[in-house]
Amino acid sequence: MNVNAPDESQANNRPIGVFDSGVGGISVLKHIHALLPHEQLLYVADSKYAPYGNKTPAEITARCFEIADFLIAKGAKALVVACNTATAAAIDELREKYALPIIGMEPAVKPAAEASKNGIIGVLATVGTLKSAQFAGLLESYGRNVEVVTQACVGLVECVERGELDTVNTKTLIRLYITPLLAEGADTIVLGCTHYPFVADAIREIVGENISLIDTGAAVAKQLKRQLAESELLSNLNRQGSVKFFTNSPAENAENVIENLWGKSADVTNL
Repeated sequence: MNVNAPDESQANNRPIGVFDSGVGGISVLKHIHALLPHEQLLYVADSKYAPYGNKTPAEITARCFEIADFLIAKGAKALVVACNTATAAAIDELREKYALPIIGMEPAVKPAAEASKNGIIGVLATVGTLKSAQFAGLLESYGRNVEVVTQACVGLVECVERGELDTVNTKTLIRLYITPLLAEGADTIVLGCTHYPFVADAIREIVGENISLIDTGAAVAKQLKRQLAESELLSNLNRQGSVKFFTNSPAENAENVIENLWGKSADVTNL
């Protein structure tokens, strides 16, 4: 036995739990895995209950508690709520209930306002996110000196859940939602749902090269690293960390969708 080998039972070598209403949070998981390659990651896709955008805050909070309990039982040392709607509805309650680092999402109004050249930014998000007090607070804090045009994207999450990233139906929906933002003159568009980066190529086809698309996944990964470092919870395992996926999706192709979005073969367990 190598007495110098790192102890996987130590707190800092336990896994990080990441979850979303479905598969969208895999866009955030990619940034986390790239920035923290030695961390073990557990991802829960709550696809049976997707989308969260049309549910009440109480319903969303109940789902978040159930998933958090599951991930903590698996040994999670930190949680990433890789869902804008879930963050808006439940992040305060999660932090009150659980004594571990919990990182959430928020639409990138601040960086979009800083990036915009003409002062007009568009926000693509779910109904739940746009109606939330958190989003209202972001507008109050960072949207005062810019014009913010919002667009709820009903049905787009479901397209990504089905793995339909490049279909005629998906592109039709995207064009429907993008057109009003462009008509208002937006030169910067916030992808305010973790599912939307997976259709960024389709969005780019419509908006062209002169519109900035803002995704918050990289910023969340950096914030996670900072919080783990402050809590002395960064892994000291000197090898590629494992990534395990859990899904309650009723779809027969759920594993294929996850592997397609992840970009390689994946260890997927059905819940």
